[in-house]
Parts: sequence; structure tokens; C-alpha cells
Amino acid sequence: MLKKLLNFVTHRIFIVGVLLVFQLFILVLALHKFEEYGLYCYILFFVLAILVLLKIINGNANPNYKIAWIIPVLTIPIFGTLMYLIFGNKLNNKDKKLIKSKENIQKNLKQDFKIMAEIEKQNINFYNQANYIYRNAYYPIYENTYTEYLKIGEVYYQRLIEELKQAEKYIFMQYFIIHEGKFWNEILEILKQKVKDGVDVRVVYDDMGCIVTLPNRYYEELNKYGIKACSFNKFIPVLTAKLNNRDHRKITVIDGKVAFTGGINLADEYINEFAKYGHWKDNGILLKGGAVWSFTVIFLSLWNYIHGKNENFDYFKPKLEKIKAQGFVQPYDDSPLDDERVSQTVYLNLINKAEKYIYITTPYLIIDDELENALCVAAKSGIDVRIITPGIPDKKIVNEVTKAYYNNLIENGVKIYEYSQGFIHAKTFLVDDKIATVGTVNLDYRSLYLHFECGVLMYKTDCIKDIKKDLKEVLSISKQILIDDTKVGLFRSLKRAILRLFAPLM
Repeated sequence: MLKKLLNFVTHRIFIVGVLLVFQLFILVLALHKFEEYGLYCYILFFVLAILVLLKIINGNANPNYKIAWIIPVLTIPIFGTLMYLIFGNKLNNKDKKLIKSKENIQKNLKQDFKIMAEIEKQNINFYNQANYIYRNAYYPIYENTYTEYLKIGEVYYQRLIEELKQAEKYIFMQYFIIHEGKFWNEILEILKQKVKDGVDVRVVYDDMGCIVTLPNRYYEELNKYGIKACSFNKFIPVLTAKLNNRDHRKITVIDGKVAFTGGINLADEYINEFAKYGHWKDNGILLKGGAVWSFTVIFLSLWNYIHGKNENFDYFKPKLEKIKAQGFVQPYDDSPLDDERVSQTVYLNLINKAEKYIYITTPYLIIDDELENALCVAAKSGIDVRIITPGIPDKKIVNEVTKAYYNNLIENGVKIYEYSQGFIHAKTFLVDDKIATVGTVNLDYRSLYLHFECGVLMYKTDCIKDIKKDLKEVLSISKQILIDDTKVGLFRSLKRAILRLFAPLM
């Protein structure tokens, strides 16, 4: 018992938590001290609150995000204003490293406009979608790229191990969560051997995502094996908005020839090695061919951003054998450090341009008015809109917010299903048997506004039929939520209403 207590109080998360609480205590104490100056203090914070409100109202943030901040600033001006100044301010998008990162993406990714012309002939709506991504996020669309849908974590695990063993030049891995266990330990042994074979192995993990799954400064242990490793946005005990911006991507790139992405982190629950929240349903996508280069650039851009380097990307560009594959593939990323909401726009376009149906899987359904309205309008227009969410949640409060959206969506014709077997973590859109996206982007504010994310947009690729088959199977074992199921007591309704109001800040 004493050993457990000692481990707990010496763990980084406890120490950081105590330091953050201490800072809040000092802040509250300082505010109490200000009361001694009465009228002067009130006037100062009244003026400051007005300035903050003007900044919020005139900013280009999401309206729901604005409301979530306006309420505390108006109701508790002193504390609300200080909290906004600490957490609400957007990070500087004029950061020189960020600008250089964007320049590298533009410089190293070029669109073959013959492909765009062919897409324009086939489907003008999809052409506009692909053109938006290229013009605003700089990621081109490719043809002749092999796509393989990985319907569950166990399949992803098996294919990842197989491909890692074949690496010859480099392995790049970027994950939100790495957890020591069967999955990661087997990968680590392969990485150690590949380093001995002369392969350039690099690993990036999110420091917050791994705060309870890896030891502090775990990258130092990896470096001892010759693996070039680092943590992203180190979690430090300072009250700052920077804590919100996490690297939520899950990417593996092998020799510039093979890439993996999707919802699957390198932890045992993702491969159902143990039942954390019932059966864990996730998915991923494997690419081979030209489109892999975009994921190589995504990784290297972040690597250079973290290290302040400017490596020559050409060194990592492989000579590819021509692959004959159906359809078109467009990887894309999203960053909270610019003003372009790439993931949200991709999702909105898919919803707005659907002709027959939209199937969606997401672990969290915490959306703004724009996305909610788009889903409702699509359903009211006769589009078969189906959303699958978890039957067993991983976060009870977040699941309560998710359920707060059910009533309005169902009343407007959207069909909501809960995965009866457990927790569904996949982030998938499937539209009209033609278009799909698989990636890391949840339907919540964190993914859409605060995290570094990525995905793969596909049009008429071979794997779309596999995605549809999988989603049909998931729907068959999921429970449809009817309007009567959304009725709860007064207290719970009030709780959900309050949680939904402040959802943008969660």
C-alpha cells in the first residue's frame, strides 16, 4: 500500500496536477486581494472584460466557442476574463517555424492537373472537394494508389507488423498514444532490429496523450536504442492555451512506399488484448503508391517543426513501381495553428453533397450548429443519414454531451445507432458507394479546432466496398436510438444542456 501511494504521489501527472492547482489557488488569492481596492479593481476588470468581449465577438472563432466564453466573462467578469486571457487566446499563427512548415508542404507536394481534369469530368462535386484541399491545405490527389481497409485493430496490428519487417530505408511513426504492452513491445523489438540494420527510425508521441501510459522522458530510452524519438508539446505545469493543442495523428510511413493511418493507437485495448470498454471497434487504412508521399511530408513537416530543422525532403522520396489501382486518393492534414478548418470543411462538403446516403462512425458527437444543421438538412432532404456512436463510453461526461445532440438530430430524421458490443473509436464517413474518408478526426471540438489531425479522402477506390460491408455489419449489431430513448428526467436534461453549452471548452 505504501509503495502504491509513493508511486502515485511521485508520478508526473500528480506533480503536474498539484502545480496547476497551486497556480489556480494563487490566482484566486490574487483576485481576493484585489477586492481590497474595491471600486478601482472593479473598474479595471470591467474595462478589461469589455475589451475581451469585443475581441471574442469580432474574432473569427466558431460562434459556439464564442458563446461558451462570453457567458463566464459576463457572469463572473474577473475570473472569466482571466481564464479567457490564459486559455482562450489563439496561438500565434505567424510563428516562423509554422510558416516554414507550410512552405515545406507547398514546396514538396505538387498536383498532377491531368488527374484533376479527369476528376472534373467524372464528378464536379468531388472535384471541388479535392480542389479545396489542394488549394488550402496543399495536399494533392493521386491515382494508382493501392488502398486496403483495415476493419479492426487486430488486422491493423497484423499488417503493420508485416510491413515494418520489410522496411529497408526508414520508418516514421507518429502516434497520440503509445502504451507499453503486447502491441508496442512487439513493434519496439522490430524497430531495435531495424536500427541495427541501418534503417532510419523516428518516433513522435504526444506527451499529454502518453502522460499515464509512458514514463516521463521516454524518448531518452528510445534514443539509447538508436531510435530518434521525441515527445510533442511537452506537458508542463503552466496554465496556458498551448496545453490544448495535441498531436492526435496516427501515422506510420515505411520507405515512402507504405503508409498507415486511422483511429488506432499503439496500445493493447485497440487490438482487444483486453476489454477496456467492451469490444473495441476501430479501423485504419493502408496505402501503397504515390499518395504515401503526402504522409511522408506530413511527418517530416512536424518533425522539422519540433526540432527547428530544415531537412531535404528529396532524400526521402522513393522511386515507386507503378501500381494499377482504381479510383483516387487524397491524404490531408489539419492544424490548429492556422485559420483553415480543413477537417470540418471536408466533413461539411461530404454531408452537403451527398445524394443517397451518409454513414458516419465517431466516438464523440459534439458538434457546432453548422455541422448539426447540415446533418439535419441532409436527412430532411431524404438522404439516409446514419451515425454510429459507442454503446459503452470511455468518458461518461463526454458521452452525456454526445447524447445531448440526439434529440434534435433524431427529430429531423437522422438515424442514431449505438454500438452494442462496446466502444467504437473509428472515424469514418461513407457517402453514396463512391466517397469515403478514414482518419483520426472525431466529430468534436477538440479534433475539429484544437488538435493536429489527418485523414484519407477516397473516391471510387477498391476498398470502399469493404468499408460499406463493415459499416453494414456494425449497424446490424448496433441499437437504433429512438426519440423515446432520448427522454430523461429534468435534472439530467438540465445537466446535458449545461454540458452542451460549454462543450467547446472541454
